[in-house]
Amino acid sequence: MATRIRLKRFGKKRAPFYRVVIVDGRKRRDGKVIEEVGIYHPINQPSVMEFKEDRIAYWLGVGAQPSDAVRRLLEITGQIGKNGAAPKNTLKVKEVVDKAALASEKVTKLADEALQLKVADAKAVADAAKAEQEGAKEEAAEEAEAVEAPAEEAASSEEAASSEEVAEAPAEEAASEESAEAPAEEAAPEEAPAE
Repeated sequence: MATRIRLKRFGKKRAPFYRVVIVDGRKRRDGKVIEEVGIYHPINQPSVMEFKEDRIAYWLGVGAQPSDAVRRLLEITGQIGKNGAAPKNTLKVKEVVDKAALASEKVTKLADEALQLKVADAKAVADAAKAEQEGAKEEAAEEAEAVEAPAEEAASSEEAASSEEVAEAPAEEAASEESAEAPAEEAAPEEAPAE
């Protein structure tokens, strides 16, 4: 029996989809099949091609001949090489993208960025508050120094005046001490003979 691997057409006008089938080569296109081994939807973008790889390999191994259209599809998917040669891994198919996973990754990424921005803003506010407190402390210290400076000047002028008085006072005390010592010395010899 001459088995063929070919496409069985389904769908309506201008909207075909196919099943990849194993069929006797003498049967009509949409007739009774031996086995269905895949599907092909050419209208979808990108085209959908799904094959039962192990079953196709089996049928190719027992001598089933693919039609021209099926041969091109198998070359695209890497089931067979050109002219029936060994398959090459040169499949270039558009990857199916899971939109929900991409959306959740984007949401997670944006949430992380928002969190980092909030942390940065909080640090900036804290730094500004510290700088403001330090600035207020410095201003208070400067004001205190400004208030203390005139008081210190007044205190230093009073100290200078009192030190002049103190300087005069020791001179007077020294003179009075000398006069007080002199009579004591004179008195001391008088006391000595009394013994």
